[in-house]
Amino acid sequence: MAEGRLKIVVFGSFNAGKSSLIQALDPQSRHIEAASSEGPTTVAFDFGRLQVRDQMVYLFGTPGQERFEFVRQILSRGMDGAIIVVDATRGVDAMTRHLYAQLKALGVPLAFMANKCDCPGAMPEAVSQALPGEMVHPISARNGENVHAALDAFITTLIAR
Repeated sequence: MAEGRLKIVVFGSFNAGKSSLIQALDPQSRHIEAASSEGPTTVAFDFGRLQVRDQMVYLFGTPGQERFEFVRQILSRGMDGAIIVVDATRGVDAMTRHLYAQLKALGVPLAFMANKCDCPGAMPEAVSQALPGEMVHPISARNGENVHAALDAFITTLIAR
């Protein structure tokens, strides 16, 4: 961890809300996306930055499709922590479990954000139950609910290390 700077990489399944999370945290963030049958999707990465306490936090959002594994590997280099965004209306899927296993094996500090908690059918408690012992924050990236508080809590744990 470079003094005063943190690199946090945001992972998650397709359409979990990674880009929306970064945009909610940094409205000036940048996105590299393309059109898909289900709407715009990240095809390279998202980038945002913001000040949290005395830390400049650099956020890198990864694409959620399996075929972009190489992008996730490149963006992961030198990360200080990782956020896994989970769609709380769908729960913990195979992609989330895959990402979790990879990051756990690397010993990367993790936080989970159960997104879309403002949507009908959201089950943030099911996300917590599927990931026992992990930090899970209920958020809504679309309306910004709890995103700054969740990031601040995660940053606090990273600084304390």
